Amino acid sequence: MSRVPLSVLDLATVREGHDSADALRGTTGIARAADELGYSRFWVAEHHNMPAVASTSPPVLVAHVAANTARIRVGSGGVMLPNHMPFVVAEQFALLEALHPGRIDLGIGRAPGTDQATAAALRGGSPRLSVEQFPDHLAMVLALLGDDRVAPDRISRLQATPAPASFPEVWMLGSSTYGAQLAAALGLPFCYAYHFATSSDVDSTARLYTSGFQPSPRFTEPHLMVSASVIAAETTEEADYLAGPSRLMALSLRTGRLGPIVSPETAARAELTDLDRQLLQQLPGTQYAGTADEVVAGLDALVERTGAKELMIAGTVHDPQTRADSLARLAKTWGLQDNGVAPYR
Repeated sequence: MSRVPLSVLDLATVREGHDSADALRGTTGIARAADELGYSRFWVAEHHNMPAVASTSPPVLVAHVAANTARIRVGSGGVMLPNHMPFVVAEQFALLEALHPGRIDLGIGRAPGTDQATAAALRGGSPRLSVEQFPDHLAMVLALLGDDRVAPDRISRLQATPAPASFPEVWMLGSSTYGAQLAAALGLPFCYAYHFATSSDVDSTARLYTSGFQPSPRFTEPHLMVSASVIAAETTEEADYLAGPSRLMALSLRTGRLGPIVSPETAARAELTDLDRQLLQQLPGTQYAGTADEVVAGLDALVERTGAKELMIAGTVHDPQTRADSLARLAKTWGLQDNGVAPYR
């Protein structure tokens, strides 16, 4: 059976008893495994001032991951553009593309990736860094990366690199109809963050994007990718056990009790209040946790529902080896490679 390509989203999560260096080594090992297993892309997120996330600077981490992998495309999932001047973003990713031609993706998001106080610290009070400026700044990035359709006059003397031979692939990311509509209007590929958005929204947003898509020089037809949280294990019970830390992390984000990722043992022993249980039931996002066959059945149905041309596999677990094992099980059952086994190192 022919299936859509699979890619990987990683946050460089920090677990209890470990530091940021351990988290980044874990990300590197997971990226190598994904590369060898046949996954198409490996993206890293941008989050700030979060005890559980070491992925604070996508271009720095993209450079490291690309240098430590051989084939897989590497990119941002994504750069939160309101936190950065567009010329700086264009320069960073043009440089990455020059270092690793044909392997760099620039996924762009509109959210701050943090709380409002931290966002203010990132932007330094600049009136030119705001959500309201997002469409204009996105147009500037596109123009600086070779898209002549949207070149504002004020950047006519600017170059992201002096002599580009190729450009990174630019994606619009989002969990709302806003991002879908903007991607459709500009003829950009769009990745919908289904791993933390609601089930009903994915269907309507996918239809809105595909029906409103305007062809562009680089994409003549809509290209939708949908992210999903996945944990594949030997048994359904084991997968549910390994998913415990991710559920507690989601709860901590909702309640403000932030901390590093706990172990499955700690998650299983956690004492939850009635309010905690109620919040867990109300949390958005869908997680596919089970055997590889169970997970693949769910993902097949998601592709059928949305018409996605790619899937981005997210998933928060305590141990990087667990993540690599999950990706290997999924790759084998999905058909990325015959053996489905990649060493984590």
